[in-house]
Amino acid sequence: MAKKPKILPPIHWLEPRVRIARALSLLCFFGLVGLLSAYYLLIADLHGARPWVILLIELVPLLILAPGMLIGSARGHSWMCFVVNLYFIKGALAAYDPSRQWFGVLEMVASVAVFCSALLYVRWRFQLNRRLAGEGEPSVA
Repeated sequence: MAKKPKILPPIHWLEPRVRIARALSLLCFFGLVGLLSAYYLLIADLHGARPWVILLIELVPLLILAPGMLIGSARGHSWMCFVVNLYFIKGALAAYDPSRQWFGVLEMVASVAVFCSALLYVRWRFQLNRRLAGEGEPSVA
């Protein structure tokens, strides 16, 4: 038995959500980058290590995916959902250290925000693309 095609939301419902989700994902992305930068350049005790080297190591995964996020690529946003989980895990580990507890909690919150907003963007972007291609309309049979 064939599956029934899903009825997609209308275009006028999807377009504002795609714009808002993209803006939120970029805002959360830059917030996470800003949080990491501020912590490693201003607050962290790196025991003599050069802060810019540590910051560069921390930011390389995010910087690799930044062009895809900036141009609005749904694939770039979906890859960001995978990569940002590393920052959530790192934040959870930092939250158990009493001296870095607040940084860990903030890093977890920022990474969850990036994950959720990027995930919503990907979902609604693909639904909008399918709707613009003419798919998802109920057939009159």
